[in-house]
Order: sequence, then C-alpha cells, then structure tokens
Amino acid sequence: MDGMTKVECPWNRALESLGNSVELQHVNLRVPDQTKATAFYISALGLTRDPYLVVGVENMWANAGVSQFHLPTGPAQVLRGTTGLVLPDRAQLLHRLQAAKRWLDGTLYGFEERADHVAITCPWGNRIRAHAPDADRFGRINLGMPYVEFDVAPGTLPGIVRFYQQIVQAPASLEGGVAKVLVAPGQHLTFRETDAPQPAYDGHHIQLAFVDFGGVHARLAERGLISQEDSQHQYRFIKIVDPDTGRLLFEVEHECRSMTHPLFMRKLVNRNPATTNLIYAPGAEALAWAMPPE
Repeated sequence: MDGMTKVECPWNRALESLGNSVELQHVNLRVPDQTKATAFYISALGLTRDPYLVVGVENMWANAGVSQFHLPTGPAQVLRGTTGLVLPDRAQLLHRLQAAKRWLDGTLYGFEERADHVAITCPWGNRIRAHAPDADRFGRINLGMPYVEFDVAPGTLPGIVRFYQQIVQAPASLEGGVAKVLVAPGQHLTFRETDAPQPAYDGHHIQLAFVDFGGVHARLAERGLISQEDSQHQYRFIKIVDPDTGRLLFEVEHECRSMTHPLFMRKLVNRNPATTNLIYAPGAEALAWAMPPE
C-alpha cells in the first residue's frame, strides 16, 4: 500500500516454523517385568510415573518432560536405535544408576560415562543417552526427550528425508551424515546409517501429532501405507518408503494423532527425584521441564 513503511524484523521468523508434526508424545516399548521397569525408569532414570492414567500392573506410563515412555507388559521390545533424554543433574543420575544395580543384577542393565552424555542400557537392551541440559544444543529443555535416533541401512538417508518432507511434511534435512526430522518444539527423529546387522522389527512404536492430520492420511493411503485405523482421532503406519521409488527404507510404527485428540498436549506431572522423605522442602516436589526465564 502506498505510503506504508517497511518494518525491519530483527529476528529469523523461519526458526519458529514447526511444519506439520507438533508433538512427540511417547515411545512405546513392551517390558516383561513391571517391577524391573519401575526400578529402571523411575528409580534409576528419575522419571515420574503418570499418577492419573494406566496405574495398574499391566502397564506404566513414565513422564519425561512433555513426553512419556509407555511400557505395557509383554515380551520385551527393543528400539532399533537410541532414545535421547535430557536429565537435570548428572551427579544425581549417576548416584541413582549405581544404586539401581541391586535391583537389576542379572539383566542387560548397565551404564557408562561419556564426555557429553551417560550411555545407559535398560534391563532388556534398550539404549538411552542421558544429556545434561544444554540450551544451545537442545533448546531450553531441563527435562525431556529431545530426540529418538534410529539405526538404518546404508544408502537410505536421502529417501528418508524425502519421505518426511513430502508425506509427513515435516522439516527434514541431512546434517553431518544424519537425517534429522523436526517433529515438535525442540524434538527430532534422527536416522543414522550403520553397517551393523539389525534385528527384525518387533512392533515398538512412537507417537506424533499432526496439524494436517487428514492430509498425511491421504498421502499414506494413496500409497497403501496405512497399517491400522484406530479411531476418528488416530491411525498408524509402519513403513517408511522412498516417495520417488516406493523402496522400503525402514520400519517403525508411527501412532498418528490429530490436534483434536483428547490426549493432545495433555499436561504431565514431573517430580524432582532429588526430593525424598529424608531430604524434603515444601513445594520442591515438582520439577519444571523447561529452564527458568533468562
């Protein structure tokens, strides 16, 4: 319009664009023993059992910031890759991991300090990298799940990037030899190529939520990729294919929810694992998943 002055913007607005996927809510892994799962996910890692939903002995939901592990009872499932966690106090984490050995002897449980993380193995072989909060690397997450990384076959990364760009319509790129997909604020799916033989896919899954829920469904259905229709608010797919050729690249079930799903962005309770009945201060039970204001 004539006479209008162009306002200069000092910020990069593109950095705030999420794309179509807006929530990485959970990683679902079956566990054969709820007592050992409690010892690992709650006592050792310091996560919080959901106090409101799925509180019986057949399943456990463990809160990690705005995300969860879902741990139904059944034959053990092992994610073909690594789940990244940000946990607020490395020294306390190491103390908890050491103390948990008494409950987890005779399993695959173990941990090792690395330069920028603690490498942890669950009682059934799932790998976790526990990082300290790092605003430059993970954003302002004090407690959470910044990434889930999958081990994939050589030569698959360009097709995986195309799949998430074109079918899911999430920002995806190759960075440092790794495919990186933005699926929620400060949260990514990453894919790393490896020559190591991979076990057969065992049915574990992740859950995402989409703005264009119907559009993703249509693009998947056109290619025959919908694996299950759950409800008005939810469907699933397993196969990641190259959109250009149809070649199968990787398999992991995606539980896909709409933003109208009743559980979308449900507020999760997170506790401060450093607070006990012996070391207690009123009001210190809860733990904020994000860093305080600058």
